[in-house]
Amino acid sequence: MSAAAQQVKPADLAATVRAEVERTIRRGIKGVEYLSSSLPPPEGMPREVLFQRGTLKLYRYRPLTDEVYRVPLLLVMSLINKPYIFDLAPGMSLIEHLLKSGYEVYLIDWGVPRREDKRLRIDDYALDMIPDCARRVMDDAGEDELTIVGYCMGGILSSIYAATHPNDGLKNLVCFTTPVNGEGMEMFRKWADPRHFDVDRLVDTLGNVPPDAMFRAMDMLRPTSRVFAQIQLWDNMWNDQYVQSYRIFDRWATDQIPFPGETFRQFMRDIMWKNSLVKGEMVLSGRKIDLSNIKASFMHVVAEHDHIAPYEATRVLVPLVGSVDKEEVVLKGGHVSVVAGPNAVRRLWPKLDAWLGERSV
Repeated sequence: MSAAAQQVKPADLAATVRAEVERTIRRGIKGVEYLSSSLPPPEGMPREVLFQRGTLKLYRYRPLTDEVYRVPLLLVMSLINKPYIFDLAPGMSLIEHLLKSGYEVYLIDWGVPRREDKRLRIDDYALDMIPDCARRVMDDAGEDELTIVGYCMGGILSSIYAATHPNDGLKNLVCFTTPVNGEGMEMFRKWADPRHFDVDRLVDTLGNVPPDAMFRAMDMLRPTSRVFAQIQLWDNMWNDQYVQSYRIFDRWATDQIPFPGETFRQFMRDIMWKNSLVKGEMVLSGRKIDLSNIKASFMHVVAEHDHIAPYEATRVLVPLVGSVDKEEVVLKGGHVSVVAGPNAVRRLWPKLDAWLGERSV
């Protein structure tokens, strides 16, 4: 027996054993509860529909402060995820944080695309729907300027809007983990190599791309992450707070929606394979997209450990933007944890508030 083992007192050993037995029992009970119960849908912060167009809904959130910043804020989500990542639960809601900080908050919810929406293109989202919503936000707020915050592909759409509408009132543009550089999406490009990935057959046959196809593609980028996460979940099954947080994030991550077919075809061809957005060669509705036309104050937040939008895919955005006032912020975390969760509460949210506060008066 080692000297260290001889020094362990019987009472301490007994307490350790009892604690482990108790934890094992709690883990087993919680495991049964986890498998036999479902998580209720998120209620979110109070809001109302300001405008609806097809599946798109433009929401206005109820202010939580007597005084608000002059410049309203519009959140733009990716097309393949539901936007409640911005509003997961009390204490875990970026929208709640922004409202309590004094911002007027609006949100574009793209909705779940219908079969007939397979024809929608990047042109429709970036050159029509976002400009329409931006004008409605400014009209509703009684202001002639606004801030847009775009997440992932929502950042791509918002950047295209900003580049094509530099004089329409966009004061600030913030992008989260926005992968504009297709050549930097190394793992995804291997999965979608045009030598074996027939995007035309996929879209022409199915219309909208099924969500499970995109979910498997994202899982492939880090094949062991889900297994590791489930092992961690079991190890922490006794911890109610950990389990609740895991379930909230897992529900959002798996709650994906179809990708509009023609938009997916454009994304693969123009951004992923040709890299035309970075090269300044992308043409939408007869207009060449030049990101140097963006003049709004600009901030791009990227994550150190992002396997979905790796740094090689995101780092080129700030140099391409023509704004004088621009910066890149690199934060610890992954594609989701940089935006929501304890990591985001400590790092992103205070940084975003400080940056916007100076530019929203």
